[in-house]
Amino acid sequence: MQGIVSLVKCNDYTPALVEKAVRKAIGLLGSFQDLIRPQSKVLVKPNLLMACEPQGGITTHPEVVRAVVRVLKEHGCQIFIGDGPSVWGNQIERIAEVHERTGIKRVCQEEAVKLVNFERWRWRGKFPLSSWLDECDYLVSIPKFKTHELTILTGAIKNLFGLVSGPYKTALHKKYWDSKAFSSVLVDIYAEAKPALTLVDAITAMEGDGPASGGKLRQVNAVLAGSDAVAVDSILAAIMGLAPQDILSNKEAQLRKMGVADLDSISVLGDSLEDIVTSPFLLPKTSALKKIPLPILKLAHKLIRFYPQILHDKCSVCQACIVACPEKVMGLRSNRVVIDYRRCISCFCCQEACGFSAIRTRKTIWARLAGL
Repeated sequence: MQGIVSLVKCNDYTPALVEKAVRKAIGLLGSFQDLIRPQSKVLVKPNLLMACEPQGGITTHPEVVRAVVRVLKEHGCQIFIGDGPSVWGNQIERIAEVHERTGIKRVCQEEAVKLVNFERWRWRGKFPLSSWLDECDYLVSIPKFKTHELTILTGAIKNLFGLVSGPYKTALHKKYWDSKAFSSVLVDIYAEAKPALTLVDAITAMEGDGPASGGKLRQVNAVLAGSDAVAVDSILAAIMGLAPQDILSNKEAQLRKMGVADLDSISVLGDSLEDIVTSPFLLPKTSALKKIPLPILKLAHKLIRFYPQILHDKCSVCQACIVACPEKVMGLRSNRVVIDYRRCISCFCCQEACGFSAIRTRKTIWARLAGL
């Protein structure tokens, strides 16, 4: 198999620069009609993790979404934009806030395309996915390039997790809490909802304890595109300074022959990968656990582990973490968020839901002694 990924430099989010880079990235892949049939219905799925402004680097920048929309409109496509963000409380009000603050609502209004919610779904094996996949002919995924506490990378394949109905995201995290099992589920979702096109917002990326407010922003100054999400994620891994197989979803998808994860078999078109790759990314602290063989880790998991810690001076007591926790081990005591570590599975859903950088990653003394 031969994978093709386009890579185009783009130094900032100036609308004209973004549109030029996005058009070039898509054009390098060949004829647009070979990707998406003109006059078709297309679901565009950005990463809208939480209600935050674009400059926070947590969500797909609206100008990248706008550029993709304009390309689709030129081919007569009927466009629907949506995602399943991490929200709590009144779902309708919270999702409306996500749409407003991320800038997606404004883009939809200005470009006259429909903004949709994922309130309806259909069961597909072990998970329910948005019914908009049934109502549209094609899926276009626009992930944000970030690190992730559980999967190391959130990119082309991980972005599809947002297609899962909100309440069931928690259930899947609870059932498939270790990184290998969860990555396998991500590949299952990819098999069900394979995008016709993936275009990655890698202009401002995130390293460290991503994918939310715990991470650190990093300029990569590029957009990437491809129809093979595995190949796209393999190039993202290379930019991070990792081997493609270090990302477990890549490894699993390659085993299933669902994409190309061998860098020697991927053609990078456009700008040179060497011009983009600088120093390795700062990885999530939890990535150190990947160095330990799984049988040993299972035996010593109570001693050698990473866990979330609340920074009470930063905590707004918004309770997003409490709602996001799949094991329900978080609660309030004297108006402070507390964690029952006896039952915590260290999935870091709480950290992902926190918009105030109020949850950091800590490790046990045994993990420190092990040099992790």
